[in-house]
Amino acid sequence: MTSTGPGGPTPLSIDPTCRIEFGPGHIGRLPALIAATGHDRAFVVTDPGLRAAGVLEPVLKILQAAGLEYAVHDEVAPNPSTANVDAGAARARTFGTATVVALGGGSVLDAAKGIALLVGNPNATAADADDLWEAADGLPLVAIPTTSGTGAETNGFGVIEDIAARRKVYLGHPSVKPRIALLDPELTLGLPAPVTAATGIDALVHGIESLASRGANPVSVAYATQAVAMVSRALPAAYLNGSDLDARAELMLGAHLAGQALTLSGLGLVHGIGHALTAHTGTPHGLALAAVLEEVMEFSAPAARGAYEQAARAMCLAPPPDGDWARAAIEAVRQLSGAVDVKRPLRELGTERDMLPSIAAGAVADAVTANSPLLPSESQVLEILTAAF
Repeated sequence: MTSTGPGGPTPLSIDPTCRIEFGPGHIGRLPALIAATGHDRAFVVTDPGLRAAGVLEPVLKILQAAGLEYAVHDEVAPNPSTANVDAGAARARTFGTATVVALGGGSVLDAAKGIALLVGNPNATAADADDLWEAADGLPLVAIPTTSGTGAETNGFGVIEDIAARRKVYLGHPSVKPRIALLDPELTLGLPAPVTAATGIDALVHGIESLASRGANPVSVAYATQAVAMVSRALPAAYLNGSDLDARAELMLGAHLAGQALTLSGLGLVHGIGHALTAHTGTPHGLALAAVLEEVMEFSAPAARGAYEQAARAMCLAPPPDGDWARAAIEAVRQLSGAVDVKRPLRELGTERDMLPSIAAGAVADAVTANSPLLPSESQVLEILTAAF
């Protein structure tokens, strides 16, 4: 962590991520929040599952009651591809200028950012991601997460799959950082326990990796520490009783704070491996992270002992008799993963042994891996993958 120097805290410049609207029932404020972005039309981006689950319809009724014109794109895939984003952008261009309303989990929020950006750049496609960081502004965006994990509502980039290149690309621009994050925990009450576990572990990883990141600073550490405390406390309760609104609310806000932290600090090797695993096998993001979290913490511990001690203290662990806080943190993560039944061997997630070298290469090449406290070689990542296989 680079939070202090000889003259005190290291100088830093932080741009607040977004306006936060948090609380049960806050979805009713959506029309006013759209108006706050300067528009009276909405292009709603979501996925088929949320329409089928009945989450979308009440939101549309709120827009109808307020007299807002809207269109819906409900075809975002679980791991959105560049083609998937291009299809949404084509529909949004036809609809015209509007506020993009992203209703869903991380995949929807990521795709919505790409769609909003491409509308502002008529000749661009999602495959141009590497060239769009200096592009024209996209449409304003209101993010409404329906899971508690990704923190995607806090930043202006999305992780999109380039199927042809078999890699994840970062599609984004400062203009599509959500203007407003509408955090209504009532929207997560129907979330199945396995999804609660997978997205919650994602949030926990965000907190832990933000603490250990090379980009950590006092502000990101404050966010991350509180996030680890809230997520580790609320996740088991929300997993066991999905109707526990207090647990759902704490988990949602904790996940948001973890997103605030990662936006400031960056992530690390757990996400580098997770991205490569998903690109090669289609494994859902949270499950991919859970599969290697403890193994990466073991590898990184020599360079991250202070960060892992912060994580352990945030989880309210008793002082370990041997003073090894890093070991205590790793064991606590192992127990938490077990309590929510989220960790699986890679071989049960569609990974073949002969894929491991390619996954290791993809993980080392991923941009987030360069932010790890201990930089790995491909052979070291291969050892981690083998241990998790």
